[in-house]
Amino acid sequence: MANIPHGGSLKDLVARDSAISSQLREEALTLPDIVLTERQLCDLELIVNGGFSPLEGFMNEKDYKSVVDTLRLENGTLFPMPITLDISREDIDAKSITAGSRVALRDPRDDETLAIITVDDIYQPDLVKEAIQVFGADDPAHPSVAYLRTRVKEYYVGGTVQAVQAPTHFDYVALRYTPSELRAHFKKLAWRKVVAFQTRNPMHRAHRELTVRAARQRQANVLIHPVVGLTKPGDVDHYTRVRVYEAIMAKYPNGMGHLALLPLAMRMAGPREAVWHAIIRKNYGATHFIVGRDHAGPGKNSQGKDFYGPYDAQDLVTKYHDELQIEMVPFQQMTYLPSTDEYQPVDEIPKGVQTLDISGTELRRRLKTGAPIPDWFSYDAVVKTLRESYPPRTKQGFVIFLTGLYNSGKDTIAKALQVTFNEQGGRSVSLLLGENIHDDRPIEQSYSVQERHGNAQRISFVAAELARAGAAVIAAPVAPKEHTRQSVRDTIIHQGGAGGNFFLIHVATPLEHCEKTDRRGVYAKARKGEIKEFIGVDETYEAPQKADLVVDVTTQSIPEIVHSIVLLLETNALL
Repeated sequence: MANIPHGGSLKDLVARDSAISSQLREEALTLPDIVLTERQLCDLELIVNGGFSPLEGFMNEKDYKSVVDTLRLENGTLFPMPITLDISREDIDAKSITAGSRVALRDPRDDETLAIITVDDIYQPDLVKEAIQVFGADDPAHPSVAYLRTRVKEYYVGGTVQAVQAPTHFDYVALRYTPSELRAHFKKLAWRKVVAFQTRNPMHRAHRELTVRAARQRQANVLIHPVVGLTKPGDVDHYTRVRVYEAIMAKYPNGMGHLALLPLAMRMAGPREAVWHAIIRKNYGATHFIVGRDHAGPGKNSQGKDFYGPYDAQDLVTKYHDELQIEMVPFQQMTYLPSTDEYQPVDEIPKGVQTLDISGTELRRRLKTGAPIPDWFSYDAVVKTLRESYPPRTKQGFVIFLTGLYNSGKDTIAKALQVTFNEQGGRSVSLLLGENIHDDRPIEQSYSVQERHGNAQRISFVAAELARAGAAVIAAPVAPKEHTRQSVRDTIIHQGGAGGNFFLIHVATPLEHCEKTDRRGVYAKARKGEIKEFIGVDETYEAPQKADLVVDVTTQSIPEIVHSIVLLLETNALL
């Protein structure tokens, strides 16, 4: 029998509102709208399908503050993660959004109306407090803290939603179950006990062994429930991972396991996230949930230490066991015994018995270099899939992002790099010069700082797609602001797949030299006010704090600079 949903009932808003969806769709044509971000889209999907039960919308200020401070909604129900809809002051004013307004929520992929929110309140969150309370520190090394700092807008809109339709997906449709559908599946198969396994990484033999062991010990079935929404930047893309999961499902005993995809935007919040994951799996009908060592941890902080203790997540889930009403299964680290060709839990192996392991770092090294991956570690079908998506480093794409003042020499360096890469061969080479990849405006025309940021975003999208396809990409906008460059880096790492290799080169030629050698007189026009918001004259250029390489044409020749960039790529095994 499937577990009771969190809060007592499943909030399937799509089913609840299906009778009035046509009227809601018509009403939405008359309403102001908000085009959702990728994270908001993931959150809305799990609100309307019941995955976030008992939520029926985005949190208002009272619920938000209570969750941040106490891990509970205002009514006392356990819920550890703020689920919020952020919006800018400009949009609030332009669309006249106030308490009581009804606003259409649109899918950013196809502009379809997904829901209508009735605004309860509009409030300004304390993002620093949110970072400290929810993620443990206001440290930008944490991906969700970086997200708060660079992408979250200054106001939150709280309110309940009515569902027009669920988001449409075109990939792996047969594996995308709503909580209601998955519960019906369990009922049809008479699965009374279900052990859910959370993952955002490829699975190998050790994962198969630990899940099978967990199921057998509890006389249960296994739900492999991987996240296919937003995960940690740099993670293996979900298309590759799902192909891996499909391959490994064939290795489970017949009828033991089932694969379903979860459209969750992870926060990498460690202990809080583990409790959140448990609630979500409870809503999907699971009775047991595997909580790993450093569950949903984001890695190292700015001081090089883990953000969370290895068992903090298990401790917090244990603390709330009575309220969660889902049994935690502690993750058991499995290791391979070559003498018996089997996996066993590390703590059950006698001293002196030979064991073998391959770390995640070592696996990535072998994928990058083409070194063999033994069949005791993973299955041939899994390795084949990973190698198809992650070729050796010398076949991967990369992005060289040159930033500096106008006339700093960055364009000349970019063109020289293009020639050098073309000479070496092995990859296509793409050159993205200037501020805008689809605008032929001369430099003499003004670009606002906001326009420059938007243009850099478009450049980063194109660069990521080219690098994903294995190209060497050279981009050279001014990109004067740190938040813009960080956003570009995040886009390329997150969307570039195996080509998400990003290198920031600061062309630190002094302003005086740039202006002195400006044969076109652009700086002179800016000084006279003929060009507005010109970087170095009206607007400050923020020097990068963590450039991969700093060069200067007043102290280095162009060939020397190009050679230093080539050496940087060779050091990273990309050439």
